[in-house]
Amino acid sequence: MAPPHGPRRARIAFSDSAAKQLENLTSEAEIHALDRALAAISVDPDVGEPIPGDTAGPQLRQYADEFERVRLLYWVTALRTTVISGLCGLVAVQGFAAV
Repeated sequence: MAPPHGPRRARIAFSDSAAKQLENLTSEAEIHALDRALAAISVDPDVGEPIPGDTAGPQLRQYADEFERVRLLYWVTALRTTVISGLCGLVAVQGFAAV
């Protein structure tokens, strides 16, 4: 009998503005920090803190890792796809784009 599978990870997608920010990542350290943050969010999309705001749209959340010095802004769709809206804190990234 095959061993049971672990929990399903969330699918990660990037908004256009976040995809443009990804193009600016050049160092291996930045890519590693982003990879660790994306892995954490994919395992538990609710790990980030909700950002107060308008309740008409999806709940914007932020995930911050002080050790890796990275912050991601994202929202989770009804189908549990995590959409990355902005990258903050990475050395090569200057700010973030709003949704």
